[in-house]
Amino acid sequence: MPRITHARAYLVDLDVETVRTDAVQSFLKQETIFVEIKTDDGLTGTGYSYTIGTGGGAVLSMLREHLVPRLVGQDAANIEQIWMDLFASTRATTTGAITSLALAAVDTALWDLKCLRANEPLWQVAGGFRQEVPLYDTEGGWLHLGTEELVASAKASQAAGWPGLKIKIGKPHISEDVERLTAVRKAVGPGMDIMVDANQSMTSAEAIRRAKALEPLEIFWLEEPLPADDISGHTRLAEATSIPVAVGESMYSVAQFREYLQRGAASIIQVDVARVGGITPWLKVAHLAEAFNVAVCPHFLMEIHISLLAAIPNGRYVEHIPQLRAITNTEMSIANGFAIAPSTPGLGIDWDWAAIEKRTVA
Repeated sequence: MPRITHARAYLVDLDVETVRTDAVQSFLKQETIFVEIKTDDGLTGTGYSYTIGTGGGAVLSMLREHLVPRLVGQDAANIEQIWMDLFASTRATTTGAITSLALAAVDTALWDLKCLRANEPLWQVAGGFRQEVPLYDTEGGWLHLGTEELVASAKASQAAGWPGLKIKIGKPHISEDVERLTAVRKAVGPGMDIMVDANQSMTSAEAIRRAKALEPLEIFWLEEPLPADDISGHTRLAEATSIPVAVGESMYSVAQFREYLQRGAASIIQVDVARVGGITPWLKVAHLAEAFNVAVCPHFLMEIHISLLAAIPNGRYVEHIPQLRAITNTEMSIANGFAIAPSTPGLGIDWDWAAIEKRTVA
């Protein structure tokens, strides 16, 4: 019965590693919210969450004023009980981004403790299906990049053995998206998976129109074509195109994923461990998707998602967007286009505590 003796939350700002733009926004910075939890058996668990530039202070306030004070004295092994207690204590603000991001920082710290206590890595404690998962590259596909840059990056990813890559779409005219993607497909040939991401920028009618234009290019999936709360629009799109529809990064509860799956509105589930509220609900979404025979390809946070994807049987791809290198000592292992889940106990992230302290802003 490992009792929580101390818990704290703090905020670390990280500059972006490269310019990142899509159809609706730019990635300004990563506000990384940390939670550390100590227990009376001498262990310390570290969890984290994030925003891409705004709202980090609000998440930190939710943690400091409401969630963290409830942790001391609780049994750290009772992860489900703690998650539900914290969730119930914030009913006035659920379901939504601020609460889910705050819950995730606590929940990942508790899972870190669980794995440390078991002396096993997360990918095994959470399920243990396989240790290696395919990677796809997003860093070379941002919307501001020219066609020649897209092609050069795609060929570099292919030469490195990566099986997939993602290109942002949503240019003012459909012909621009088609021209860019046609050039990339011609450069890499038919054997490489090409995903596209519209970042919720389209109407249902426009998404159907653009999907039809892209179908000859054998697109692997069409990601976030519409606002995440437009389930009926996604349903119409899924019925109108042969391209699999991918959603999930802007969804904050298990119930939202259930609605999409029940209505056939998603063929790829991109559940984000931070935005859904932590590892506990992430696994529920993943197993729910498995029941519908749908693959999971999580959004961002590759350093933790590799372990979670390796834990489940329906994990398909990890997204490669490095963003923690400034505050970690080692990088994720990659071999022949596959990410290799860490074997070290805990979450498997080798934090650089001096660098974290230097970048702590609150």
